[in-house]
Amino acid sequence: MSSEIRDKLIVRNTGKGDMTQVMQESVKMLEMLPESEQELANQLIKRIVLAWDPDYTKLTPDEKKWLEEAEQRIDSGDYVREDDVDW
Repeated sequence: MSSEIRDKLIVRNTGKGDMTQVMQESVKMLEMLPESEQELANQLIKRIVLAWDPDYTKLTPDEKKWLEEAEQRIDSGDYVREDDVDW
């Protein structure tokens, strides 16, 4: 896995670029594998994620926080109405 791809995954995962110890260890182990085996590991991870959240509706803790903050802004009237946007 290239460092560019890993960096994109890290940012996508947490939004901040920080990883848990488990994530760091997993990335290090994946980097040891040949590319063909990395693809196999990637497919395995995808299957695990789909089994855990088949329709991708579960929220990560960060996503839940962002959603709650957005809902608070909406409740307080801090949003732009679609009619106010100059399309």
